[in-house]
Amino acid sequence: MSSDFPGAGVALITPFQQNFEIDYPALARVIESQIAGDMDYLVALGTTGETPTLAESEKKELVSFIRETAADRIPVVVGMGGNDTRSILTKMEEFDYEGICGLLVVTPYYNKPSQEGLFRHYAEVARHSPVPVILYNVPSRTGVNMEADTVIRLANFSDKIVAVKEASGIFPQISRIIKNAPPHFSVISGDDSLALPTIAVGGRGVISVVANALPAELSSMIRLALAGNYEEARRRHLKLEEILRLLFLDGSPGGVKALLEIMGVSSNVLRLPLVPVNETVKNLLTKAFQSLQNE
Repeated sequence: MSSDFPGAGVALITPFQQNFEIDYPALARVIESQIAGDMDYLVALGTTGETPTLAESEKKELVSFIRETAADRIPVVVGMGGNDTRSILTKMEEFDYEGICGLLVVTPYYNKPSQEGLFRHYAEVARHSPVPVILYNVPSRTGVNMEADTVIRLANFSDKIVAVKEASGIFPQISRIIKNAPPHFSVISGDDSLALPTIAVGGRGVISVVANALPAELSSMIRLALAGNYEEARRRHLKLEEILRLLFLDGSPGGVKALLEIMGVSSNVLRLPLVPVNETVKNLLTKAFQSLQNE
């Protein structure tokens, strides 16, 4: 794939056993389904992977397992976030980049940097990264929105900064970035529900949650949209609409983990402070999945 990450990526879950240890056989099943479902790349250690609940040793083991299981059949991107620039740079220096095609770097959280602080943070990341960098803007989780002008400034600052995963839900902001960013830079939807409209105005793909469970359905919709076949892409988007709504109704990744249990892929186990979705949502997901299978 090209270094600007077009197409359909998946933000991998971290499956857990009933004792809350990582369920590697279940993770292998998810990875194999991504490859069989024609997804374009995997994203390890993202928000959907419950990364804040993982020990550093577990993170290293997960990346190694994902890289080995993928076995060069599908590219792997790794999340590398934090709210202390120096600490991130140290992690980057110590990280083994073999088989890794890019880093997904979330905006610093909790300490709420200014736009200038965000620019300087990512400038340092770009200077030190040996692989392409995807910015990750998700203000609902971090408490700070990286504005369009800051993203455009960063895209022009370094060719190493090749994309932004935009999960702000602010569509005028997304459109402004697409309109003004340099040619080497991609806007990637961080929201499954906005993937199609983002591509329609010039975005180049999605990093998806629902693809953990429905990779073929998601990847085919994205490919159709990128090829300009919006009529069929819209039809497939609307088939997924109810599941997409339910996945986030009672927290993520609780929704997709419930769906994966319904499908028999992995257990519906999350580490505190996250908990499984309530029974009402799970029952609705069951009905929505059955309906999708019958269409």
